[in-house]
Amino acid sequence: MRRLCFVCAVVFMIAGATAAFAQGPAVPRTADGKPNFTGLWQAMTTANWNVEPHAAQAGPVISLGASYAVPPGPGVVVGNEIPYRPEARMKRDANAANALALDPEVKCYMPGIPRATYQGFPFQIVQSSQTVLMAYEFTSASRVIRMNSTEESPAPAWMGWNSGRWEGDTLVVDVTDQMPETWFDRAGNHHSDALHVVERFTLRDANTIDYQVTIEDAKTFTRPWQMQMLLYRRLEPNAQLMEFKCVPFVEELMYGHLRKRPE
Repeated sequence: MRRLCFVCAVVFMIAGATAAFAQGPAVPRTADGKPNFTGLWQAMTTANWNVEPHAAQAGPVISLGASYAVPPGPGVVVGNEIPYRPEARMKRDANAANALALDPEVKCYMPGIPRATYQGFPFQIVQSSQTVLMAYEFTSASRVIRMNSTEESPAPAWMGWNSGRWEGDTLVVDVTDQMPETWFDRAGNHHSDALHVVERFTLRDANTIDYQVTIEDAKTFTRPWQMQMLLYRRLEPNAQLMEFKCVPFVEELMYGHLRKRPE
């Protein structure tokens, strides 16, 4: 009888451990049971330099030496290569050759989606049952994700029109109507006004998000393609979203030529 009880206890322990493993690590949840993404997050990739795999190389300003050199990166594009149409690939190459003049980041324009996520700055998520706010450090950009909304975009915007829904424990964000001027990175990877982005945020554990993005743009690409990376919660005691209002930094660059010259 004792042996039977011991065997039963072992079976129950194994079953309990198996069930816990199947459920995965515990994640924070809101009052309505949804995964809670509220917090400060940051990507740790070189995707803002180039979303495709790339070697280290000299930067565009030779006099800065290693200070603005491009760090190497394995890329975040699933399959490694963006499926450009031939003419769009030529435009990408032209963008890359003149990035200091053409990259919207240099001019302090809002980065758009998905670039804002992996630009290298932290961003903050504030979540409620009806909306999810994402606020970004770079140029104080932000976007409001309307959950289960059927509202249509009133006009194109730098951060697009964002509609959200839940697929199980995954937050899915549908982003449309972005400005065609935004880029994916500093390497000139671009899109048209037909860009459609679908983001998927899934908590791996309390401090890690599995971030997946599907890109569609029939004017620029031969087929839809994806990016994937991890986002990490900032856990420092003093972690906070700081201000990076870069407009004053670019006034001379963009408008210096309009200064009245002495006669």
